[in-house]
Amino acid sequence: MGNVASAMSMSLDGFVTGPNVSREYPLGEGGEILHDWLGPTATPADRAVLQEMVDGAGAILMGRRSYDICVGEGGWGDGGPAGDVPCFVLTHKPPAEAPKVFTFVTDGIESAVKQAKAVAGDGTVGVHGATAAQQALAAGLLDEIHVHLVPVLLGDGVRLFDLLGGAPVNLNRNRVIEAGSGVTHLRFEVVR
Repeated sequence: MGNVASAMSMSLDGFVTGPNVSREYPLGEGGEILHDWLGPTATPADRAVLQEMVDGAGAILMGRRSYDICVGEGGWGDGGPAGDVPCFVLTHKPPAEAPKVFTFVTDGIESAVKQAKAVAGDGTVGVHGATAAQQALAAGLLDEIHVHLVPVLLGDGVRLFDLLGGAPVNLNRNRVIEAGSGVTHLRFEVVR
């Protein structure tokens, strides 16, 4: 069975979006700079990191807010953040209709991870969004944290590790790639 990993671009001050996240600004105002490394300025190292994530994706787990902001025309279209890769959305109330790539889970993070892992097989369950990552980490279900550290201070937005609470979480850093684009790709294993 594959692992459960969160992979997000993050500013040096810990933000994964800018402020005022909306349908118009899915990365918040000014937050698009966090994904510049995915575009024309990408180096071969950046592209290799991205390809590794794409090739390993077996399922995606996300929160309802990410779904509402990004699904459909002007967003992901009828796919999820990784196209046709199955997506499991944590929610209290599923929508009446949704693209077929989405499954809505109303009974918590444990159930969502279990369902996503069953579909992913040996592939990775990619956790999309700060809140979903924090829930998986708090439940002891997150195996890895991938941070694509962007050399910018956003000053405001959504922080990746804002709501952890409780005891410290120990990590083993098992990869550092300085891509040449300014972005440093970090991978950590969650110590249990």
